[in-house]
Amino acid sequence: MATIKDAKANSNITLDAVTVAEKSAVREFSRGGTLGRVCTAKITDESGSMDLTLWGDEIDTINVGDKLSLADGWCKEWNGNLQASTGKTGKLTKL
Repeated sequence: MATIKDAKANSNITLDAVTVAEKSAVREFSRGGTLGRVCTAKITDESGSMDLTLWGDEIDTINVGDKLSLADGWCKEWNGNLQASTGKTGKLTKL
């Protein structure tokens, strides 16, 4: 079972069972003339916590208290903290 403590920057990440503890305000951005939305959620498991970036429709479907799995996501370091996202090939699933 993959846990948050196993996460490493600049690598793929799979998390089996995490809980959404917090969710920040939604930020809007423009990239190449296309508008988008992003927000940060704090996820936790028995081994610790980290940030999870939510994009577009993910923002509306993921809420505080939800249990999730992340398959084939991406992990990076941002401002000294590890941050996961679905990246180009990942998938978030509610458990």
